[in-house]
Amino acid sequence: QVQLVESGGGLVQAGGSLRLSCAASGRTFSRYVMGWFRQAPGKEREFVGGINRSGGSTYYADSVKGRFTISRDNAKNAVYLQMNSLKLEDTAVYYCAAGGSISNARRSYEYWGQGTQVTVSS
Repeated sequence: QVQLVESGGGLVQAGGSLRLSCAASGRTFSRYVMGWFRQAPGKEREFVGGINRSGGSTYYADSVKGRFTISRDNAKNAVYLQMNSLKLEDTAVYYCAAGGSISNARRSYEYWGQGTQVTVSS
């Protein structure tokens, strides 16, 4: 089992940057692909991006491609989401998730963090 805890959320102005972290418990972190999702008020939770087990491959939703970067450090049991050029529409609760295969579908991920709020202001 894996427990995930996100951190790093907060309030940032449009055009600014923020780095989210997701700390994982357990010794099996490197066995999981990791995904980031977000959920804005009144909207469905959506895929932001994912990273494979080694960290060598990443995948992004079109809405964040070129602005967001996912990385992981298996030695530290952590995955990161670097968010640049933030827009108002990036405001959401951001979740990290662990699963067996990279997918934009929530059902592909077994474990979820509690989420961290990101608010982008004008």
